[in-house]
Amino acid sequence: MSCVWLWLGTAWTLLRVNSSGVTSNGGLLDQASYGAGTKTPALKPSAEPRPPNVGQVLLMLLGEMCAPRYHIWATGDPHHDHGCRESHRGGESAHLLSVRATSELMLDAVLGQTPWSDLFIWALLLNRAQMALYFWEIGSNAVASALGACLLLRVLARLESEAEEAARRKDLAAKFEGLGVDLFGECYRNSENRAARLLLRRCPFWGDATCLQLAMQADARAFFAQDGVQSLLTQKWWGEMDSTTPIWALVLTFFCPPLIYTNLITFRKSDEESTQKDLAFDMDRGLNGEGPARPANPPEKMPLGVMSQPSSRRCSPHLSRWPQFWGAPVTAFMGNVVSYLLFLLLFARVLLIDFQPTPPGALELLLYFWAFTLLCEELRQGLGGGWGSLATGGRRPGSSQPLRHRLHLYLTDTWNQCDLVALTFFLLGVGCRLIPGLYELGRTVLCLDFMVFTLRLLHIFTVNKQLGPKIVIVNKMMKDVFFFLFFLGVWLVAYGVATEGLLRPQDQDLPKILRRVFYRPYLQIFGQIPQEDMDVALMEHVNCSSELGFWARPSGPQAGSCVSLYANWLVVLLLVIFLLVANILLVNLLIAMFSYTFGKVQGNSDLYWKAQRYSLIREFHSRPALAPPLIIISHVRLLIRRLSKHRARLPSSPDNFRVHLPKETERELLTWESVQKENFLLARARDKRESDSERLKRTSQKVDTALKQLRQIREYEQRLKGLELEVQHCSRVLGWVAEALSHSALLPPGTPPPPIPPGPKD
Repeated sequence: MSCVWLWLGTAWTLLRVNSSGVTSNGGLLDQASYGAGTKTPALKPSAEPRPPNVGQVLLMLLGEMCAPRYHIWATGDPHHDHGCRESHRGGESAHLLSVRATSELMLDAVLGQTPWSDLFIWALLLNRAQMALYFWEIGSNAVASALGACLLLRVLARLESEAEEAARRKDLAAKFEGLGVDLFGECYRNSENRAARLLLRRCPFWGDATCLQLAMQADARAFFAQDGVQSLLTQKWWGEMDSTTPIWALVLTFFCPPLIYTNLITFRKSDEESTQKDLAFDMDRGLNGEGPARPANPPEKMPLGVMSQPSSRRCSPHLSRWPQFWGAPVTAFMGNVVSYLLFLLLFARVLLIDFQPTPPGALELLLYFWAFTLLCEELRQGLGGGWGSLATGGRRPGSSQPLRHRLHLYLTDTWNQCDLVALTFFLLGVGCRLIPGLYELGRTVLCLDFMVFTLRLLHIFTVNKQLGPKIVIVNKMMKDVFFFLFFLGVWLVAYGVATEGLLRPQDQDLPKILRRVFYRPYLQIFGQIPQEDMDVALMEHVNCSSELGFWARPSGPQAGSCVSLYANWLVVLLLVIFLLVANILLVNLLIAMFSYTFGKVQGNSDLYWKAQRYSLIREFHSRPALAPPLIIISHVRLLIRRLSKHRARLPSSPDNFRVHLPKETERELLTWESVQKENFLLARARDKRESDSERLKRTSQKVDTALKQLRQIREYEQRLKGLELEVQHCSRVLGWVAEALSHSALLPPGTPPPPIPPGPKD
């Protein structure tokens, strides 16, 4: 046992030590995957091996905001501070006191603060599945560690060069995702409030990321599909309002704000409000015991004139309805939907009626200002981190290139890319419209840009429970369309060039040739077949030469529209073959691909939609309540507040999707999570024992044992039979010896005969 602990201590020490030099990214990856069987070049005999820079490896794999913090120790002190991991020590110790023996506590005190988490990372990097599961069962932060392991393994699987090794990492990642889902389900069934706080808790070991953020980065869609996560998202989507509020009442109140103070809108009751305050995203100061909490809605989400009002906790419940209604994400979403529809109507009106070469009118200038406010909102999301940034709650000291990281997170979203394309086209069209001589080009660009803005409406419908999954299915089917267009394009070009070469060999007009090569075969797929232009028997006998009275075979100079009579039958045959392949083979292939994709995605579309729902709620939770074009007021206020905080060096506003707990509260939460993990593992082991496969295994073992015993009994029977035969033989030999001695002269006469053996008793 002491050898095992010595080995664990050595492994953990090697993990904690960082190399003095900076290693290249490829070398770090090779070192990280060396223990998993990856082929790496051997070190030279003269080169002294150095331990890998684990912090650099994790930073490269997980990014700046999710990687565990392993700082390079300049002093060589093994007990150097780990930064934010100091707050993690309390929860770890509380769990260790309940599950570890005395020797384990001594090892923990000697090695450092979180040895089991460090060994867990080490096992993941080396792809040691059994050891990683063992260290996960012992360590704390079970839900966050399972999701972090899923993220790390999937990143390593993408970087893995060997297919077999990548498949093993993917399987292990799926196993940890399942553990995180099942464990959180156990926690949610025990206590909904604590489970919600567990989702929003900052995990110092994983770069202050929350469970929701780790799940989003790891693409753990099954985690978002749980009832606990969806109920929390629904609660935050409606804010302080009751989720049972009818949509028609919300729309009516939106257009008639005085109805807020009536019973048309249902707000949470007092007992539910206390629960909501415990779970609020912006309650950092209240949870830390630093005084009263901030208002339930951040300032940038309140309409003008509400910022100076007292918070909902200090004012009467009747007066607090105004900020509670306008600060809810569902209200901001509705305002943006109405604003976007009005923007599209204004855009269409300007394009169809008011867009003239004359100087811009009032409606056109209003459209330009409206688009400018949309551009300002996109800049706020991109430069300020947006909804998807993990760095919203504060910037890590010494972080390198935070702007590039925020822009990368912003550009990874497809809808953000669509917004940038639409706004870029709009700026290009307006620029061409204002330049003399480029008016028609500007009008063309704006007409195409209107299509992009209109397609952006699909993002609004993703929040709907019925339309959201269908949009996911359509998105997946678009890939099938591209494959179909590839096959169709190959066949269309082959047919179009061959047909045009046979029909009009003398034509030199390139635009008309290209039109007949590409456009005419495409229309023939949909049934528009101009037979009079292809079949000579159906053509009108009109002159096609420079001389009168000739058709198809002029004696003088020919015009380009002359049709060749040679091999015209081949043109008709190619038309039949083209329609057969395009309309029957390729179209039915596309239908089969659509059917396969629909059947494959339909079962998982709900998972995709629920994950996208989290992204949408985060986006509108961080948006100002004022919709464009009035959103410019919130932008000005936000800019002024940022500048004042920068000059006064005030801390940034807390992240609305994270909760920073004090040490005592965090210790209690981690202890509760550890208890639920033990219950989950015990139930899992019990279910495994009671499963059919385990029963069959135990029955098979019993049958094998019985057969083994039967074989031993048979061996014993054979041995007894052999002994009986030997005894019988000895009896016969002894009888013969006795009979021989009785007839021998060696015995004196008159000697009594030998005694008769006793017979069986009756």
